[in-house]
Amino acid sequence: MSRPPTLAFLLVTVAVDMLGLGLVVPVLPSLLSAVTGDPATGALWSGWIGAAFGVTQFIGAPLLGRLSDRYGRKPVLVGAMLALGVDWLAHATANTPPAMLAAHAFAGALGGTVTVVNAYIADVTEPPGRAKAFGYVGAAFSVGFVAGPVIGGLLGAADPRLPFFAAAALAGVNALYGALVLPESRPGDRGTSLAWRVANPVGAILALARRPGLGHLTLARFLGDIARMANQCTWTFVMIARFAWSPAVVGAVMAAGALLGAVVSGTLAGPFVTRLGVRRAALVSGWAGAVSLAGFGLAGPALIVPCMALGSLAALGGTATQTWITTRTAADEQGAVQGALTGIAAIAEAGVPAAATAVFAYGVGAGAPGLVLVLAGAVGVASTVVLARAPRM
Repeated sequence: MSRPPTLAFLLVTVAVDMLGLGLVVPVLPSLLSAVTGDPATGALWSGWIGAAFGVTQFIGAPLLGRLSDRYGRKPVLVGAMLALGVDWLAHATANTPPAMLAAHAFAGALGGTVTVVNAYIADVTEPPGRAKAFGYVGAAFSVGFVAGPVIGGLLGAADPRLPFFAAAALAGVNALYGALVLPESRPGDRGTSLAWRVANPVGAILALARRPGLGHLTLARFLGDIARMANQCTWTFVMIARFAWSPAVVGAVMAAGALLGAVVSGTLAGPFVTRLGVRRAALVSGWAGAVSLAGFGLAGPALIVPCMALGSLAALGGTATQTWITTRTAADEQGAVQGALTGIAAIAEAGVPAAATAVFAYGVGAGAPGLVLVLAGAVGVASTVVLARAPRM
């Protein structure tokens, strides 16, 4: 395991990343509505801004991963945090949606935080300790998600631009701390090629899929990202449509689920993977996630809590799969592989929301508002089946 200050900084980086996002989520609709003068137009711009981030991250993530292999993790990580701070500062000061879109697209192109953190952990931890370290990363994500909306809502009540200033300040302080304190995890390799033929997103993803033992894991990861995004962008709508929950109830349930996920990831990831083994842990978690998604779409309100428990167990599958992938990757290629994986996730983040919300709208008209989550569960089943066909470690 890495020295505690190093791991602590990486976890703070992830938490700040999610905290910043959580800070602005409650107030972004109000800000865009105020800037555009119309809630409907504001909602459209919100979708375009989010899609721009996904598209530019898809393009930039593989190159950032290779840059971290060539020049080291630290400069890329600090640069990504600075880009995020610029993005939130632009949101806080911009008076037109195109300016916000340009800033968010810029942040997406340089959004290498997750890519580099995962590669950094692979650098500084031995394979037996990676599941525990990646579990801590999952817990940091959840902590940021729990705290962010609460703080953002309070700050936004005073001024809808205030949470963006707060998020920018957090990112800037974290970048400064990283630049001054964070040690480099590897010296870099100037022999790593940055030619477009190997650093372009399509080439990087195809190269990842062709790597021995990683083809099935790559496809399973992509299918899992599709299911995750479908759930992320429609869960609130489904709960309101099925149970007529108020926004307060939805927020409380989401916060409880995120808190449960943080506890499970932070305390059980290591023992869970150690006891079952990486492969079996990934498969058990995959089946749990598929059942959880289908349950949210079909089960009554009394079963939502058990579905949340299954969902927290499913989060351990990401930890297991991440560990599985890093153990099959050479030390000088961790950044390239993590960048390609981020690019794969960006495809889902850019394309799934429109498709998932369309399915939800169809389901509402057909009297089955939970259809989209049932289909997401089916995609989760497909992901787990592909995992089961992956070569043994």
